[in-house]
Amino acid sequence: MHILIYKEHARSYRELPLRFAENGTVYRNEFSGALHGLTRVRGFTQDDAHLFVTPEQLEEETTKVLEFVLSLLSDYGLTDFRLELSMRDDESEKWIGEPDVWDTATDALRRVAKATGLDLVEEPGEAAFYGPKIDLKVTDAIGRSWQLSTVQLDFNLPERFELEYTAADGSKQRPIMIHRALFGSIERFFAILLEHYAGAFPVWLAPVQVVGIPVAEEFGGYLEDVATKLRSKGVRIDVDHSDERMQKKIRNHTLQKVPFQLIAGGRDADAGSVSFRYRDGRQDNGIPIDEAIDRIVEAIETKAHV
Repeated sequence: MHILIYKEHARSYRELPLRFAENGTVYRNEFSGALHGLTRVRGFTQDDAHLFVTPEQLEEETTKVLEFVLSLLSDYGLTDFRLELSMRDDESEKWIGEPDVWDTATDALRRVAKATGLDLVEEPGEAAFYGPKIDLKVTDAIGRSWQLSTVQLDFNLPERFELEYTAADGSKQRPIMIHRALFGSIERFFAILLEHYAGAFPVWLAPVQVVGIPVAEEFGGYLEDVATKLRSKGVRIDVDHSDERMQKKIRNHTLQKVPFQLIAGGRDADAGSVSFRYRDGRQDNGIPIDEAIDRIVEAIETKAHV
């Protein structure tokens, strides 16, 4: 699809790099014995992008992609990375394209990868037939390695589809296409996050960030007022109006790994405060509502893991 968009009209070097991205559903007929939770499925969502560049832009654009990948994954709390450079070998006949083009592109990817300071493993003979690539592997909290992001060069499709751009000298030139996926499979990425954090997400990622627990039913309205203020700041909060005892509610939401619990009774309602309970069981009593809101908002904005 992105190639067809590129071919919609004549392109100039002034338009490059040209970037197209989409989230697309991908299907693979995996054997039933290979299926595993969300990490290996038959249908998944891939964040797919294709970047069209001139040969002179290749290294700079690849650097930007890799920096984007590392920054993005670091925001999610993943920091243990290594890179693999898949390249052609000298024996195989399956590669398409001129050897000097392969060598130039591989050298560019190698420089980009080394500039990150991450461990780099070179894998001769492991490239796709149409170009070299960089794969990013991440190690989760229990030491397992997962492949996530990919930066793949493609010399084949621009040739097959006769993609062109007009260079500064008026000549027709062939662009290089970079395929990149930041997460790879989005489903697998969330499976990795779930296991990496054992369900105890940083506050900004938690599906429910705060839960209000009234000491008795009559204080539910007070906590709903607090919840309204938090929702106005984009906070995801529920108030537990169930018939369970307060201690059972606290236990339930602790097991669900909700980052913050706001507990309120008569004394809190009179003082305009709440008891502020953390996921690990720590509790600060008599916290003014405005201070409680500030704590929660700051934890979200700083991507804190409490």
